[in-house]
Amino acid sequence: MAMIEDELAELSAEFEVLGDWEERYRYVIDLGKDLAPLTDAERSDANKVRGCASQVWLVTEPQGDGTLKFRGDSDAHIVRGLIAIVLRLFSGRKPPEIVAFDAPAAFETLGLKGALSQQRSNGLASMVARIRADAERARA
Repeated sequence: MAMIEDELAELSAEFEVLGDWEERYRYVIDLGKDLAPLTDAERSDANKVRGCASQVWLVTEPQGDGTLKFRGDSDAHIVRGLIAIVLRLFSGRKPPEIVAFDAPAAFETLGLKGALSQQRSNGLASMVARIRADAERARA
């Protein structure tokens, strides 16, 4: 699997090809359409991410090889797309790589920081905080 930085570079290149933010929003929404659905049981309070304006659920599945697989869903289209971006960066990685990665800088690279409302930015930060916390726990 490519390093997390390589995945970020690929995402960045995909965003670069799309001109304005209207096109990029459409692309982000499209990314969200490819998320695997969560079961009703997985849409539980325990999987809910706090600090998001929309409903966001995140499932963490430790794998046999020491990596963590993440799955997620939301009731908002744009947020589903943001989840898809987060999963693309973090899912399938080992905890030390997840914890060491500078997510805020990555979102800045993608231009998300300036394009998202404060509420969405906070939600994105909450998702990453949850992934990092799960990675910290898995590392312990």
